[in-house]
Amino acid sequence: MKIGARNRLEGKVTEIKRGTIMCQVRVKIAGGAIMESVMTLDSLEEMGVKKGDKVWVAVKAVNVMLIKD
Repeated sequence: MKIGARNRLEGKVTEIKRGTIMCQVRVKIAGGAIMESVMTLDSLEEMGVKKGDKVWVAVKAVNVMLIKD
């Protein structure tokens, strides 16, 4: 699959929290940071994602903001 997002991080699925329609997928990336993705259960099943799988996290955002107190 080709994708236009340039910010891609490799990681491992550490947890999947399932709801009735949506799920939250936690991915541990390099350095131990955790990123999360929310998707439909249909998408999760179509992709065949399960805990322990190696995945890529693609980040595409209009803005990336820094906040300092």
